[in-house]
Amino acid sequence: MKEIALLPDHLLNTRSVSQVSSWYVQSFEEVLEFEKAEPTHGNLEKFCSTLVHIRNRHSDVVQTMAQGVIEMKEHQSGSVDCGMESSIQYFLDRLYMSRISIRMLINQHTILFGQFPNEQGRHIGCLDPACQISSVVRDAYENARFLCDQYYLISPELEIIEHNPLDKGNNPIRTVYVPSHLYHMLFELFKNSMRAVVENNDQDKCEKLPPIKVLIAEGKEDICVKISDQGGGIPRSQSDQLFKYMYSTAPQPSKSDLHTVPLAGYGYGLPLSRLYARYFHGDIVLLTCEGYGTDAIIYLKALSDEANELLPIFNKTSSKFYRATVPTGDWSNQSSDMNARQMNASAPKRYNDIL
Repeated sequence: MKEIALLPDHLLNTRSVSQVSSWYVQSFEEVLEFEKAEPTHGNLEKFCSTLVHIRNRHSDVVQTMAQGVIEMKEHQSGSVDCGMESSIQYFLDRLYMSRISIRMLINQHTILFGQFPNEQGRHIGCLDPACQISSVVRDAYENARFLCDQYYLISPELEIIEHNPLDKGNNPIRTVYVPSHLYHMLFELFKNSMRAVVENNDQDKCEKLPPIKVLIAEGKEDICVKISDQGGGIPRSQSDQLFKYMYSTAPQPSKSDLHTVPLAGYGYGLPLSRLYARYFHGDIVLLTCEGYGTDAIIYLKALSDEANELLPIFNKTSSKFYRATVPTGDWSNQSSDMNARQMNASAPKRYNDIL
């Protein structure tokens, strides 16, 4: 709530952001009512019910904030300076990461202490202690494929390979995870891959679309899920933009499309997916070859005791960020310089002399 107040005025004063701010104030007031309440059966039931109402109230936070950014851009005639864009990126990363955590806590509590606490199976709340990665991959693929078939009347096939050198029994790779989080990441990546494959392959010239290949590999530190497509790749000049909330290659949705295809056109699919991965100290990385295709890699922690929550902390440092100016580059081409330094750092010794 304090951080929302630090947003640039042009964004803070939009109708949509004001609405989001009022939701958080209302929810905070409702939770405070239970701060000193006795833990009677009636109060515990009422607390669960209140949490469900709060979760439902905040179900459209992402779309409403996105609409607020659109309203701000319209007010600014479509131009947003780098400093403001950087502040908005910083804020939204922190807001949505906090939201992931709050919803995780609410879901966990309402499942464990709600109406049907004993109908869990092997799950502990929303956690699956033996989550089979390939099963979630297939679920996400099938649902993304359904959308792809609906829109394009065709979709690429799926090929899955599992590699686990630590297990000689060839058992499916499993881990402790929140299946809904993994599903969200995979679904977004499959949607992007399918769109790229269909739009970049001439169906009149090729009998069959190239398949989307998924490699699931488990190591000592990480479990990697690599999604590889032959969708033409992305130019390097655009690849840095893909995780920015104010960038999208899809057409902007109208307000009436708010609940049709999740987040289509807002450009929030990839940055939100990366936050889900980073929430438990994982990550999402894109490797692209323009003219051929893209590899998207989801990193998950192999050891559950290393997969702690990653949460934003509000302090003086975070508040200063909103007043910070964008640093001025002191090289003729900042990115080229950075690339050169990375090449020097990673090159074998025999190449250092020429670099």
